[in-house]
Amino acid sequence: MYFVLIILLLFIFPVASAIIEAALSAHTVSIVFLAGKWFVFWAAGVRLFLAGARQVIQPRFTAEEIFDIHDRGSFAIVRELGFANLSMGLLGICSLFRTGWIVPAALVGGLYYGLAGVGHIFHKGKNAKEYMAMISDAFVFLVLLIFLLNTLYS
Repeated sequence: MYFVLIILLLFIFPVASAIIEAALSAHTVSIVFLAGKWFVFWAAGVRLFLAGARQVIQPRFTAEEIFDIHDRGSFAIVRELGFANLSMGLLGICSLFRTGWIVPAALVGGLYYGLAGVGHIFHKGKNAKEYMAMISDAFVFLVLLIFLLNTLYS
């Protein structure tokens, strides 16, 4: 289920949303803007919000299934991570209703995904879920970086 959710939230839903909005739009809209908007909503918004909720409610999953840490003492730290993810996720979700929040949400979410991806690179003994997290983190970071650079230089 974890892998399906990652693929849906970090690829299928944002791409489909951008294509649908482009098709339904009465005027020409930059595909880079649409990709950025929808990746911010789905990846930096919905995905981080759901991850945060799970980390707060069920910290065991992140500790044991992602990081292979089997110490209940880690649960407090995972919950703190969950609060951060809830906060970033809410910003990403709200950006759908406040377009001025898209760039700040892309910056915060992109930076988080980039740093988290680098963190996964150096973790020894990765399991399949951590490999998936590392790859998906790098992918979202690159998409949001392209969006931000395009926004900055256009």
